[in-house]
Amino acid sequence: MTAYSELSAHFGRIAALSNAIGILSWDNAAMMPTGAAATRAESMALLDVLRHGMAVEPRIGDWLGAAEDDDRLGPWERANLREIRRLWTVQTALPADLVEASSKAISVCEMRWRQARTDSDFAGLLPFLSEVLNLQRQIGQAKGEKLGLSPYDALLNDYEPGGRSEKIDALFDDLATFLPGFTQEVLALQARRPRTPEPQGPFAIEQQRALGLKMMAALGYDFERGRLDVSTHPFCGGADNDVRITTRYDESDFAKALMGVLHETGHALYEQGRPQAYMNQPVGQARGMSLHESQSLLVEMQACRSAAFIRFAAPLMREAFGGSGPAWEQEALLARYTKVEAGFIRVDADEVTYPAHVILRYRLEKALIADEMPLSELPFAWNAGMKALLGVTPPDDRRGCLQDVHWPSGGWGYFPTYTLGAMTAAQIFEAACKAEPEILPSIGRGDFSPLVGWLRSHIHSQASLYETDELLTHATGRPLDAGVFKAHLRRRYGSEG
Repeated sequence: MTAYSELSAHFGRIAALSNAIGILSWDNAAMMPTGAAATRAESMALLDVLRHGMAVEPRIGDWLGAAEDDDRLGPWERANLREIRRLWTVQTALPADLVEASSKAISVCEMRWRQARTDSDFAGLLPFLSEVLNLQRQIGQAKGEKLGLSPYDALLNDYEPGGRSEKIDALFDDLATFLPGFTQEVLALQARRPRTPEPQGPFAIEQQRALGLKMMAALGYDFERGRLDVSTHPFCGGADNDVRITTRYDESDFAKALMGVLHETGHALYEQGRPQAYMNQPVGQARGMSLHESQSLLVEMQACRSAAFIRFAAPLMREAFGGSGPAWEQEALLARYTKVEAGFIRVDADEVTYPAHVILRYRLEKALIADEMPLSELPFAWNAGMKALLGVTPPDDRRGCLQDVHWPSGGWGYFPTYTLGAMTAAQIFEAACKAEPEILPSIGRGDFSPLVGWLRSHIHSQASLYETDELLTHATGRPLDAGVFKAHLRRRYGSEG
């Protein structure tokens, strides 16, 4: 075997182990009984240690050196070597006992978070979250020393390869300056318009699920390689060729679950569209979380809050819930889905206020990783930030700092990719619609194939062949431009909309 084939086979085995971990993680969030938490934590920790051991196998360095000198390799193989070296460099920074300790702490903390969120009990979660944070600081420190990065940037690099907080700070400071005034402008415009009625519940969960499944099918989700379930926090997970999504239901508002389904279906389409030939290789993985979030937000926000989508969806919504009258007319539903309102919950936020939720979390997690703020002060800092950025104060921690699963599950450095993803989504959708003018008219007829086909060709099938900026430039003609996102918001919600 050549050095490259040795590497390919080795990372194929790592992928097989990652798939088992992915299904267990999905089960942990969607199906596992609470009494199994301790046993599952031990199992997950062992699997994580085994995977880490394979990822730091000493022979990888020798194989890489030999393979990188092999001039017979093509562009996909070269890109695979680049990704393998990146992963190997990061993983060799971590001792096995730190990997094991972090895995156990995360498993326990995530289970504790579910009850703490239900009870709005931050104090009860604090010791468990403190342990996760302490270990994440150690992980960031170890990786940062190896990569020459700050601990936070080292954690960010896991989710956004090459991402740096200095660049994000500039983008987010610009948005934080733009959004408050623009939000007030939009709210004033809405207040001057005639008030539109909203559909009144209750909306049976069975009908909500059926509608969600119908929308997933319309988008092109492959049910032979995935499923829809329920979890405390919606997510897309599972394994290669077994891409599972979840949502959560509210009988008083069917839009929450539906938009959750659409968002996670965007993630799933990316996962299901990755190239089969490289599915189990690092180069076959999605190109970072800003690209991944761009796909979910492109579906949920760009496509499925458009007038074209409501034209298609309105009759299906009426049919699903037996709706009739002014609240179920197309214009009223469009107003419902493009309503701007400062709220407490990130996953339920509109396009205009959503970035403020992310900017808050980004600033807080940076301060916590840098040990610039005691974790015990998180509820107070959270509420102060919500007041400053959105003008609202959560009435309890369930609707405040306990609402997201990311920190209890070890996702430190993840949050900025949501708003980077929103910016990227606007840019990709604009490019797609310019290249394929039939995209929006087709969505109005319930045909998403022109949009998904363009995404398959330009984003999904490219996986990690290119670095993020290079991929975005190939797809849209330029690197990330925040001006596209702001122009989109002005068109849809501002005075020119």
